[in-house]
Amino acid sequence: MHTISLAPFTHNAKSCIAIKFKFDFKLKECIKNIRGVHWTQTHRTFYIHNEDVTLQNLKANLKKEGIRFVKETEPTIIEPFNKKVKLKLKPLNSEKALVYKQFLEFLKGKRFSESTITSYGNFILEFLRFTASKPINDLNETDVRQYIEWTVKKLNYAISTHRQMVSGFKHFAYFYPACSIDVDKINMPKKDRQLPIVLSIEEVLRILQTTKNLKHRTVIAMLYGSGLRVGELINLKLSDFDFNRKQLYVKNGKGRKDRYTTVAESLFPLLKNYHNTYKPKAYFIENPKGGKYSAESIRAFLRKNTKAAGITKTVTPHTLRHSYATHMLEQGTDIRYIQELLGHSRPETTMIYTHVTRKDLQQISSPLDTAIKKLSLRDSGNKNLTIT
Repeated sequence: MHTISLAPFTHNAKSCIAIKFKFDFKLKECIKNIRGVHWTQTHRTFYIHNEDVTLQNLKANLKKEGIRFVKETEPTIIEPFNKKVKLKLKPLNSEKALVYKQFLEFLKGKRFSESTITSYGNFILEFLRFTASKPINDLNETDVRQYIEWTVKKLNYAISTHRQMVSGFKHFAYFYPACSIDVDKINMPKKDRQLPIVLSIEEVLRILQTTKNLKHRTVIAMLYGSGLRVGELINLKLSDFDFNRKQLYVKNGKGRKDRYTTVAESLFPLLKNYHNTYKPKAYFIENPKGGKYSAESIRAFLRKNTKAAGITKTVTPHTLRHSYATHMLEQGTDIRYIQELLGHSRPETTMIYTHVTRKDLQQISSPLDTAIKKLSLRDSGNKNLTIT
């Protein structure tokens, strides 16, 4: 007799239940054909939405096949943000499961983006499972501090993730005041002041030349040519293009803002070739089934083609956006226009590119070069003095 277990998790900003079982081909085929069961490549698991009707439908269908469920009284494995680390946390009890589900609805009511809801939801889910033995009303800032210390030590969360986690706790404490969490006692770490990685124009062209797949080459060219975020690209529809004005209408970008950006005229032949070949119906970039393309797929083939181009830098879709902004600044475009094209709310965000432009840096001479030049002029017998 086959056995499966169910584990709660958040996917695409929705409360879901993962279906876990030891691999068996017949069992897999049985599960995937049940109405309401989906597959997530991100978490690599079958799942259903956390709804009573769907859950009862799943149990009824599997019971007919002689499959029994294992109650999750033992610690179960879940996937944290750092997928290289496996951790064991106890499942939620009924009280915490209800609060967690209501918290997700609270975030949706505040009109947060799906990615924000997923991130905050995952942090709170992990925290509630981390404190499984403690009643939810007794949770306080000490529990939060211990959880954060654990994530930083065990899961190696970055400072940006740490800051996002603290923001999630602030919203949770506001949503559920019955707990004893004092948000003023939760430390928010300072931001990293890291400069973005930027490719040279030659490196961008090398990646494009190395990318043989037409759809992949079109994606990379659009990310760089229009300075798009990966989420903005996969949400683009055919109706968002205005080729007569060489403009692209980006709807509902970061911060729920619409904006216009440019479409490189040199890409028109590539875009026409792509459209004639793949014939997308709604979205500009579609998956084989006609829905939205996956951001993770874009990251994967970009890594592959970057490596094939012989580039050792860590390149992500956002690297192409950084490169677009930096090259525009180097070509003399006013930083206020770049701010509008990128959709930045504050000019300070765009100003970071002034620290990585080569235009001004190339005009600065090293004191060593100045010293060598003076020696060369003074020593007429050695006009080309160099250090070897």
